[in-house]
Amino acid sequence: MISVLEKMTNPGFDVEKIRGDFDYLKLDGEPIVYLDNAATTQRPNAVIDRVAEFYRSENANPLRGNHRLSLAATEAYESARARIAEFIRAPRPEQVIFTRNASESLNLVAYSLGLSRLRAGDEVLITRMEHHSNSVNWQFVCQKTGAKLVYLDLEADYQISIEQVKAKLNERTKIFAFTGASNVLSTVPDAREFIRLGHEAGAVCVMDGAQLVPHERVDVQDLDCDFLAFSGHKMLAPFGVGVLYGKQALLEEMPPFLYGGEMIEYVYDDYATYAPLPYKFEAGTQNVGGAVGLHAAIDYIEAIGIDKIEAYEKALGEYCAQQLRALGFIDVYHPEHGARGAAVAFNVREVHPHDVSTILDARGIAIRSGHHCTQQLHAALELHASCRASFAFYNTKEEVDQLIDGLREVRKIMGFEA
Repeated sequence: MISVLEKMTNPGFDVEKIRGDFDYLKLDGEPIVYLDNAATTQRPNAVIDRVAEFYRSENANPLRGNHRLSLAATEAYESARARIAEFIRAPRPEQVIFTRNASESLNLVAYSLGLSRLRAGDEVLITRMEHHSNSVNWQFVCQKTGAKLVYLDLEADYQISIEQVKAKLNERTKIFAFTGASNVLSTVPDAREFIRLGHEAGAVCVMDGAQLVPHERVDVQDLDCDFLAFSGHKMLAPFGVGVLYGKQALLEEMPPFLYGGEMIEYVYDDYATYAPLPYKFEAGTQNVGGAVGLHAAIDYIEAIGIDKIEAYEKALGEYCAQQLRALGFIDVYHPEHGARGAAVAFNVREVHPHDVSTILDARGIAIRSGHHCTQQLHAALELHASCRASFAFYNTKEEVDQLIDGLREVRKIMGFEA
């Protein structure tokens, strides 16, 4: 079996060469240890250059014009949609809806499906480790419809057992929404089994893939998920572009989420008919530059190899968790067994997370501190906040070692023995 160390030192790609594609990792001649990738990733030059090229030579409003620039913009936009469909194995490009981010994608499902389908007495099942984007929206829908919000609680090793899922799914469960990977704990649920059980109960299954799609291969047909949401900015693409994949029949059934230009077919004085998929859900002028950037980001990821990226990032996360546990003054919130991702949450005992991140920042190390948009999770863990180091394939073992040295320094600066 290949060890964690071997996966990091021989990942199957040249890490230093890849780092040369990311100018941001060295600002003003000073290297930055960037460990906040779960919040947003850096962008390689290939993505930045492709977006700049679009705005220089293809910029126009897509879909609406017959002149050559509009046609070029349309081609770039629809080419991005087709590339994304291929990347997640969607049956048809029309099932890929462009949004601003994963939050908007999940709100689209909540408004368009939840408000129209749910009734008093129905249930929506979610987990305690959801990002607010996949919990507050369902709170809203339940408040409006009289449906009940039911939670799957964390069990041993930060997991949610299949037995608990079976116990809480029932004929009243109409929607089962869950994260593909926790943005704090890195817990990776058994999505395929969750979805199978959800469908057996008659529920529509919604997966937040924001922390999953950038890090491992996702096949929506294999998973059989009804909806998948993710963001471009967490996978090397520009801010402001997200994706919602949905099954054709459900998307056809759902009413529009936003109304305005481009999403209509005909407008009369007292009613309107709507454009076919995907345009029914894409009101107004879209972020074509963002879509083009996401296309370039996927090309970049695929050139390296998503399977190699997954193995390397998880090895970095596991190495980090091991080193943190060895310090003796760190509480680590990260599964020790089972599937887990490339983010590691922790706290330095007797030191506030904001102090930790501020001191590390002075050493050129960027981590996240706070509740990470998961207040319900932190309440379940009896924490107000935590620190989080999250990794991408351009990070290195040496950067993990710098983090560990930095945490020793934190303890000394705060008056404790390391």
